[in-house]
Amino acid sequence: MKTFTEKVITVVTKIPKGKVMTYREVAQKAGSPKASRAVGSIMAKNTDFNVPCHRVIRSDGTIGPYNGLRGNSKEKILRDEGAIT
Repeated sequence: MKTFTEKVITVVTKIPKGKVMTYREVAQKAGSPKASRAVGSIMAKNTDFNVPCHRVIRSDGTIGPYNGLRGNSKEKILRDEGAIT
């Protein structure tokens, strides 16, 4: 049985380039709809370059914090991927 963290990582890994999901949507898909803050904590601690944590945004559509794993701002990465204009 997968842990919640493993489920979150699986969901986030499947977000395609040019798309985003909210912390709430990720929590729902991972099976814990009220755990959006936990998703944020998991993304903040992510050190795996293969997990596109920059593609997870706030429910109000704002970008939200970013752990800087890719060295650029979250907004710039999302613009470069075509997820935001």
